[in-house]
Amino acid sequence: MSQLAPNDFASQLPEDADGIYALAARSMFQLFSSMSQGMFLVDRTGRIVWVNKGYERFLPRLGMAGVGDFLGHLVDEVIPNTQMRGVLETGKPVLIDLLTNSAGTFVVSRLPLHDDEGGVIGAIGIVLFDQPETTLQPLISKFARLQRDLDEARRELATQRSRSLKVSMQGARRSKYSFASFVGSSPAAVEVKRQARRAAQSMSPVLLLGETGTGKEVLAHAIHAASTRSLGPFVTVNIAAIPEALLEAEFFGVVPGAFTGADRKARDGKFKLADGGTLFLDEIGDMPASLQAKLLRALQEGEIEPLGSNQIVHFDARVVAATSRDLLQMVRDGLFREDLFYRLHVLPVHVPPLRQRSSDIPALVEMLCEDLALRNDMAPPELGRGVLELLVAQAWRGNIRELRNVLEQAAMRCDDSHIDAGLLAQVLRSSGVEPLAPSHRLSLPLTQEPLVQQPVAGELIRPLSEQMAELEARAIRAAMQAHAGNKLAVAKALGISRAKLYDRLEKLNF
Repeated sequence: MSQLAPNDFASQLPEDADGIYALAARSMFQLFSSMSQGMFLVDRTGRIVWVNKGYERFLPRLGMAGVGDFLGHLVDEVIPNTQMRGVLETGKPVLIDLLTNSAGTFVVSRLPLHDDEGGVIGAIGIVLFDQPETTLQPLISKFARLQRDLDEARRELATQRSRSLKVSMQGARRSKYSFASFVGSSPAAVEVKRQARRAAQSMSPVLLLGETGTGKEVLAHAIHAASTRSLGPFVTVNIAAIPEALLEAEFFGVVPGAFTGADRKARDGKFKLADGGTLFLDEIGDMPASLQAKLLRALQEGEIEPLGSNQIVHFDARVVAATSRDLLQMVRDGLFREDLFYRLHVLPVHVPPLRQRSSDIPALVEMLCEDLALRNDMAPPELGRGVLELLVAQAWRGNIRELRNVLEQAAMRCDDSHIDAGLLAQVLRSSGVEPLAPSHRLSLPLTQEPLVQQPVAGELIRPLSEQMAELEARAIRAAMQAHAGNKLAVAKALGISRAKLYDRLEKLNF
């Protein structure tokens, strides 16, 4: 066989660019028609105008006796679940997609056809692979392996981040939480975060008041992180956890030889360590009366005198205090200095108990379950029917701390990461709490529109893609309400990934 010279080969191609483009387009069309599993064309209205031989073999599975039942019909009417209408409306191609209907599952492409002015005049539907679970098995297996490797890498990265966070917190005193860490969107939670944000912009002392376990420490961290002192240290003193004899040294520091057994090196107190940042005085109501006067002087003058020293040490620290006790009543009873109370009570923030923001419990449960899974390297526990309603019904005297404890106990007792209402009731009883039955069905203000609407005839004569989007939105809203906003349970019920659910919720402005 003789070889063509370059000039001979070039002479067989069109000489103009438009001719080369037309030849390439025709060749590609013929190639797709012969190599693909099937192909068809629709016009601008979505009516099928051409189908190749390969696609004809799918027609019986679509309920059609022959090509005559297919040609001339709207694509939405003869191919269930097709998204071809979207390509015609947007003019954007869908290069790879999965289509599942009565004919099977296919890997498909949808390409728009444009006229010389760029307008959409039709579209091509191409079946790239039939029965992808068989034909694409090597690719699917490889993807599954990559997904497993990715999951393992994510878990390892989370572990390393947790370790590095502990190391960094040991070496530098920084806040660990922001306002996003205070989970909740109820009116009470929104209001307390609003007050705390305003307090963060001031340099005056902040007093966090609320029951134990309500999240006062989280708010203290968040106030520091949102303040102009965020780059400075965040120093915490839990007054209730330190023996009275050591509190003075803990606050003001110690010079060498200040008392028997004292360290030979000078030791800075918490006020000095907090210089340029924030000093968080947790459980300020447990401050001994003997130290209250010294604390008041330190706050007023901005100076301290280390234990065993005659030298005055100046400091610049913003004070955030917290207590679960009734300080005002303690002032009346003579247990807390009135002048110190008013020195601290400049920007009071009342942190509501969990029973006053019960609508936040589903979001808190989701956060706590994910945190529990991360800390124990396990899958997040799944909540059975009625569990959230039961959780919402409880009084939670220990607030979020008690809620975390109950969830952790339940997760450790179940064998399959599934917590049902019976197990939860047992955990509550073992904690000395008689479970309160749900008084009403939990409902969240997710949407005001009815979950099911009866369409009239005129509403049905619209693009199917538009109606499918509305149906999807109603299904998501119904699932969110049925599962009380638990996104993990919603994603599982709808059979989609959480990433896809989050994307849909964002588009629906949930």
